[in-house]
Amino acid sequence: MTYDEYNAFCGGLPATTYVVQWGGAHVWKVGGKVFAIGGWNKEAPAITFKVSRFSFELLKDQPGLCPAPYLASRGMSWVQNYAEPGLSDKDLKDYIGESHRTVSLGLSKKKQRELCLNQT
Repeated sequence: MTYDEYNAFCGGLPATTYVVQWGGAHVWKVGGKVFAIGGWNKEAPAITFKVSRFSFELLKDQPGLCPAPYLASRGMSWVQNYAEPGLSDKDLKDYIGESHRTVSLGLSKKKQRELCLNQT
């Protein structure tokens, strides 16, 4: 996945904001909370995203994936897709979308309503 594809996908998710920080990383947030980070490689970004504990155990040792630097060392379930073979673009989009959903569900109910998120 290229930077353009990554940014276009994340920008298409509901109520997202974008900032470049942490040494040029492309950081995507929902309700002010990070759900995806892309950066550090010139051609294609290493993409970091939040996962469930089950997915963390499943993905952390797969080729091209690792526990996310800094975040996973603090006990958080974040994975980084950093090299080939890694995840397919489809699977990567699925995990980023789920990260967005998971982070949005952690927002206060008031904030979710303000952002028109998770309304059923």
